[in-house]
Amino acid sequence: MSFNKDFVWGAATASYQVEGAAFEDGKGLNIWDVFSSEEGHVYEGHTGETGCDQYHRYKEDVQLMKEMGIRAYRFSLSWSRILPEGTGKVNEAGVDYYNRLIDALLEAGIEPYVTLYHWDLPYALHLQGGWMNPASPEWFYEYAALCAQRFSDRVRFFFTLNEPQCILALGYGNGEHAPGLKTGPNDYFRIWYNLLKVHGRGVQALRENQKQPLQVGMASCGGLFSPAGENAADVEAARRATFGLMDDSLFSAAWDVAFWADPLFFGRYPEDVQEKFGKYLPAITEEDRAVITQPLDFFGMNMYNCVPVRADEKGDPVRVKRYDGFPRTANGWPATPEVTYWGPKFLYERYKKPVYVTENGLSCHDWVSVDGKVHDPGREDFLRRYLKELKKGISDGTDVRGYFAWSLLDNFEWSAGYKERFGLIYVDYRTGERIRKDSSRLYQQIIAENGENL
Repeated sequence: MSFNKDFVWGAATASYQVEGAAFEDGKGLNIWDVFSSEEGHVYEGHTGETGCDQYHRYKEDVQLMKEMGIRAYRFSLSWSRILPEGTGKVNEAGVDYYNRLIDALLEAGIEPYVTLYHWDLPYALHLQGGWMNPASPEWFYEYAALCAQRFSDRVRFFFTLNEPQCILALGYGNGEHAPGLKTGPNDYFRIWYNLLKVHGRGVQALRENQKQPLQVGMASCGGLFSPAGENAADVEAARRATFGLMDDSLFSAAWDVAFWADPLFFGRYPEDVQEKFGKYLPAITEEDRAVITQPLDFFGMNMYNCVPVRADEKGDPVRVKRYDGFPRTANGWPATPEVTYWGPKFLYERYKKPVYVTENGLSCHDWVSVDGKVHDPGREDFLRRYLKELKKGISDGTDVRGYFAWSLLDNFEWSAGYKERFGLIYVDYRTGERIRKDSSRLYQQIIAENGENL
């Protein structure tokens, strides 16, 4: 086996990172508008106020995607652009923007994959307690229902939340991301529980208001592990590490893949999480379980790297130190192509759902060369290596339906501002000019060949 003929070759972005137009056409404030405007939160005081200006330049970006042969664009909606106060009055200008974007994509032969929430909570809802408020699942239901009513006649694929692990651990654990809070364990796990219900109510809203049959899933993340050796014991150790707690810290608990996914698919917390944090965990009621376990069509996973482990004498996973000089990306993340083999494999085995790699990419030290082009051989090599591992996994029987490169464009990289460049397309933030990098041409070739010559 190799990539299926209908394999989805895509690219991804998020609203606050690329849209700009932060205060235009009736959009309300979101938590990143406020967080990035405050001193000390974002690298060199950068904000997403202008971003890549996709709000005004979406037609240009769609044409670039068409030129590259990209078949699917995963983008998120700005909740506060559609509902400035988070609930209540609809901002028709915001709805119109997304309608124009969706129509442009379809006209170009590009399938829209819509993420309802990628970290930019309306500030008006934050002032009411945000995800701590037990009403938050109902806020999200209203928003998701509206999106289904307005967009699902043309959009067939929806994700509810992007990386709830980051929402919790970075937004409410260490304060690195908006809203920049550091909560104790009771609040921490209450937010987690509410997010489980938020997801479930989002699924219900989409199904109950769909204009055509939809494919609904999530875009998760978390700690992924690979076997240090080829023996069965190390493989099992990597599987256990992927779906288990590797230490007792509150912060690391959020990155446990099973802590998010097991309640969604099995209706229960993982045993090790229950054992270590049970006194803080809200009990899953039967009513809530019915909401949380809404049937999903696929499992989306953002995959960048993994940690090697070996089995000790008891079979327990033990981290293996990377060798000196191990390859790393511009922002210091280890380059581990094997993650796109083992990550989808373990997820498919456990949850029995088709997998999408919803983000994969790297930051490079990119700049415009004297010839006017952007040469990024590191990203080209990264693409080849990671996609070869993904292809190998599919050949070995893992059901992977699509791959979304992160990111289509260089963009606002959250607390790192514009310091990191993840894009297939270079953005000059002074002018908004787009320049296709060499990696975008390689990706175009890979798509045209359906990955046959990796």
